[in-house]
Amino acid sequence: MTPSILPRTLRDAASAAVVLAFMFPLFWWGLTSVKPASAIFDKDQVVWFGFTPMLDNYAVVLLGAGPDFFSSNQSIIDTLVVALGATALTLTAALPAAYVLSLRDFSAKRRFFLWIVFQRMAPPVAIILPLFFLYHEVGLRDTRTGVILAHATVNLPFAILLLKSFFDDVPRDVGEAAMIDGATPSQLFTRIYVPLVRGGIAATAVLCFVFSWTEFFMALFLTDTIRLLPVQLALVVTQTWGFTAALSTASIIPGFIFILLVQKHLVRGLTMGLTKG
Repeated sequence: MTPSILPRTLRDAASAAVVLAFMFPLFWWGLTSVKPASAIFDKDQVVWFGFTPMLDNYAVVLLGAGPDFFSSNQSIIDTLVVALGATALTLTAALPAAYVLSLRDFSAKRRFFLWIVFQRMAPPVAIILPLFFLYHEVGLRDTRTGVILAHATVNLPFAILLLKSFFDDVPRDVGEAAMIDGATPSQLFTRIYVPLVRGGIAATAVLCFVFSWTEFFMALFLTDTIRLLPVQLALVVTQTWGFTAALSTASIIPGFIFILLVQKHLVRGLTMGLTKG
């Protein structure tokens, strides 16, 4: 083995080891989800593949073929609605704000930018108590609309800052040429700049969706009868590993599909457009 090949081989081996280390828990969780209880709780040996796969755990948590406590199909639907709604609301507000911060000059621009940075630094726990009492007064507590607004509030500063970096990356000559050709300010935004940063929009959407899909703290304090998926998982995990593994594995699928659909734009977005499609 030549000296030039050795570093590359070591790098590839290290990369493979890291991937395996991260993927093994997911593999084991998925394997546990199709095991019978006798294989999961075998005290004499670790059961790998010496069992007959079964889907009973999925039938209980997804189809309600068991106690109502473990039925989680409504939790998945509610969480999907909240995650998609929060993502759409965040992008609707963040896109024009990021565009203005990047391409427009106004007197309070620096103060506005610093205010957004400060909001990004504030953790969700800092606003949960005011939101709790506010939602109680206006009737938004224990509603999907209330959780959507809360998630969008937390995601908005992050989305503005991330999208601003993509707008900053667009050459100013593009906008100037469009204005010379007669483009209006609204056309400049919707037809020129937004298509040019679609990779950044996709990346931002995925990150906002994942945050909303996995967020536990607000879902716990702002809901009672509505059990979003992280809360439902926390309740199921105290009961049996088979149901927990099935629900955990099923909960990964929507996020995985979302990422798969926009993977090209996600890669381009996270690399600031350096990867060409």
